[in-house]
Amino acid sequence: MRRPHIRRVAIAVAVTTAATLPMAPAFAAPDSPARAATSASSPVEAARAAAFAHASATGVGPGDTLRATDVMTDPDGKQHVRFVRSHQGLPVLGGDLVVHLGKQSAYLGVTRAADHAVKPATTEAKLTPQQAEQKAAAVAQGDAGSAELVVDARDGAAALAYQVRVTDSDTTEAGGSRTVVVDAQSGRIRSNTPDSDEFISPHLEETLREKGETASPVTGVATQPAGLLGATTAARYPVTATGSGTSLFVGKVTLTTTRTARTSFLLKDPTRWNTETRDAKGAELEAFSRGTKFTSTTNKWGTGTTANRTTAAVDAQYGITQTLDFYKKTFGRKGIKNNSTGARAMVHFGRKVGNAFWDSTCGCMLYGDGDGAMFKKPLVVLDVTGHELTHGVVDATAALEPTRVDARGNQYGEPGALNESLADIFGSNVEFSANNPKNPPNYLMGEKLGLAQKFLRRLDHPSLDKLEGTIDYWSPAAYDTEVHAGSGVSSHAYYLLAEGSGRKTIGGVKYDSPTFDGSRVTGIGRAKATAIFYRALTRYMVSTTDFHDARTATLEAAADMYGATSAEYQAVDAAWAAVNVTTANTPAVGR
Repeated sequence: MRRPHIRRVAIAVAVTTAATLPMAPAFAAPDSPARAATSASSPVEAARAAAFAHASATGVGPGDTLRATDVMTDPDGKQHVRFVRSHQGLPVLGGDLVVHLGKQSAYLGVTRAADHAVKPATTEAKLTPQQAEQKAAAVAQGDAGSAELVVDARDGAAALAYQVRVTDSDTTEAGGSRTVVVDAQSGRIRSNTPDSDEFISPHLEETLREKGETASPVTGVATQPAGLLGATTAARYPVTATGSGTSLFVGKVTLTTTRTARTSFLLKDPTRWNTETRDAKGAELEAFSRGTKFTSTTNKWGTGTTANRTTAAVDAQYGITQTLDFYKKTFGRKGIKNNSTGARAMVHFGRKVGNAFWDSTCGCMLYGDGDGAMFKKPLVVLDVTGHELTHGVVDATAALEPTRVDARGNQYGEPGALNESLADIFGSNVEFSANNPKNPPNYLMGEKLGLAQKFLRRLDHPSLDKLEGTIDYWSPAAYDTEVHAGSGVSSHAYYLLAEGSGRKTIGGVKYDSPTFDGSRVTGIGRAKATAIFYRALTRYMVSTTDFHDARTATLEAAADMYGATSAEYQAVDAAWAAVNVTTANTPAVGR
């Protein structure tokens, strides 16, 4: 089924002619913490009023209610308020928007997901909730929860629908949950999407099986540390302690833990908002509270081998804290949702699960131990964790969604591909931020998984990935490309923006990045490129943003930071042109 694509209305923000953000440091200024809509803060109220006052631009009309999910304030005073929408009390899928305000709260423009009215033709459902639940349970092959009436504005027109969460789905790896949207008039399945994001897609798994390939990652790179750490006397517990872990993939690492008694330690980091890793013990848990806590009497964790259950937890905890550190020190982001809340993980998830997931229902990372065939080790690699946790960041900001999901669970469409690309972009940046000599940073994804092609994906020349068939350049066919394959378009644009085209060696890795038209692109550096993409994600992307929209969003971000006549702005334009994303070939509205 080919779903009509939704193009958002072009951003109406006035572009400044000079940089409004500092040129140094090159990364974007820290985000202000998210504020709840109930706080009656002036940016929220001003943005809400502006949305209704400028209805022709924003698409907000009678019967609509806007709930703020994020407020971002720039150093120059600009404000960006992200809203989700309800219509006549019904949640609107694909109704999200960002209202942009000036320093004095004057309306500057909007970024919106739907370019049409969200009012459905009728609010009277023909299907009963019970019928919708039965249809959802049948298609997802699981246990349906209660059906919720919603307005689905993602198909180019608004329609009344039921949204049903289905748990223990036989169509999802490890029996995860899915969200099914059922048309309330016809009973047609409008969408059927897994709630967790799998690092290994069903398509890749099938390709590896057909090739008879087994991933053979190199592990056991460090000896077990000796000595008791964090053993100073404390009058009261719990207190922060410094422990040592021996991981599978990154050697010996330092871990901040919680000391609960003189010789009792918990794998929980109080300096990073109580980030914690637990043991699922082979169960398919989606409730973190049901996981078993990792404890130690010595504050030493893991042995560098899978024979010790804690070893995988060391990699997971290290990867998560390094990801949190990257986002905080680079952008001032306080946690995945920017709400000063720690991240969570469970290792040993399910039995014979050769995958790793970001699970939005659990709000945590889930790591399988491998299926024993293609993947014989837990997928607790650093860039996998950075990739998956970035999906959590995307969920909390633009909430990019695929345009369709097939019966096997493969996702398609440019917004979903952009989501995967951003996860690769920021996942690779987690490696650069950690700068661990046992896991040298690079622009390769999954290079420690032990695949025959030595990586899973790469940003400089995406089509060198033969396993997923990743593409280098945009064409109309990208609209319905599997999301991991399609991710190459924007990943390639990012690499070209950061490093430029042609041959070069960076950190001992050889790169040779081509361009669509043979043009030469000069990079502006990874720091600036990453700052531009992050600002674009958090300020100018919404759930339906495609590659041409992403070009516009990154240009807006570059104009904000460096000016519309700057070399950085021109480099962004050149990078997208080099992957064949231009104003001239922008698809018509509605395709």
